[in-house]
Amino acid sequence: MDWHKGYTAAYYLAEVDPATWRSTGRIEVVSGQVSRSRGALMQSAALTCRNYPQAIERWIRVYMDTRQANGAAGHVALFTGLATSPKTDYDGNLRTNGLTCYSVLKPAADILLPRGWYALAGRDGGELVKELLQVGPAPVEVDEDPPALSYTIIAEDGETNLSMAQKILAAMDWRLRIDGEGTILITPMASEPVAAFSAVGSDSVEPQLSVTEDFFACPNVFRAVMGDTSAVAIDDSSDSPLSTVNRGREVWEEELSPVLAGGESLETYARRRLAERQLVAAVAQYTRRYHPDVMPGDLVDLDYPGHGLAGTYVVDAQTVTLGYNAATTETVAKVR
Repeated sequence: MDWHKGYTAAYYLAEVDPATWRSTGRIEVVSGQVSRSRGALMQSAALTCRNYPQAIERWIRVYMDTRQANGAAGHVALFTGLATSPKTDYDGNLRTNGLTCYSVLKPAADILLPRGWYALAGRDGGELVKELLQVGPAPVEVDEDPPALSYTIIAEDGETNLSMAQKILAAMDWRLRIDGEGTILITPMASEPVAAFSAVGSDSVEPQLSVTEDFFACPNVFRAVMGDTSAVAIDDSSDSPLSTVNRGREVWEEELSPVLAGGESLETYARRRLAERQLVAAVAQYTRRYHPDVMPGDLVDLDYPGHGLAGTYVVDAQTVTLGYNAATTETVAKVR
């Protein structure tokens, strides 16, 4: 089906067998939201269901069935995770349950690494991350040709499997992506857009949107410090509106514990981070129809020049409301 066009949607919840990762049964979903971000756990959900079977915790999957006027239909998983139901409401014989749901990364976030644990330089970074995340039932897949670690990473006090996995990913310049079925994907950073939204032809963005371009705090000097070594990157280009030349002053930012990508020098890191920090203020938020291919960390092309949206943006966060058209409120940052 064409996800840019309108559709009606219905939702239900199924229990997931942790041994087979298959879903069974059907529980009515009254309302809810699925939240996604590039943060630590990446996904969560808050759901209201009817007659949910009580349990301390249970693996669940949320499905959406869609239908369009031309007869096209879709069946997609929106979220898979670990659910707990601390609240039950009664209205006569009618019982509704409020569910708090955590992402498939929760088991890895709940395990502390042994003191002295380290990820050795030269190890396959993808396999290391996979080993750290394979403590729960969710499948973990690694893209082809993951880089080896260029330096050893030592666990700090309170380090969890998940926090260490994220440090290794930062050193690799790779990322995690979680699909609706709960599969954890270890993959390179997005380089090409996965979807395009435009005022002409593929419009699914609602007309009410906000664009924030608060560049006041953006640095034009960035210092990266690693031990006794430091590197400074300076934007002094006459073509850059944020440069020391055009602003007439220096705005510094410092990072004390940089995580270098494979083969990256401290000087290259400082230049890259300065460029990233100068882009972070170009942020937009809008609501659109749900599109199954778009997740946080992915790139999208937006073409709404009349609203200040034109170019390629990285998706930072999403909230999917389980209602008509699965309205998706999205926050994006411009990358080019």
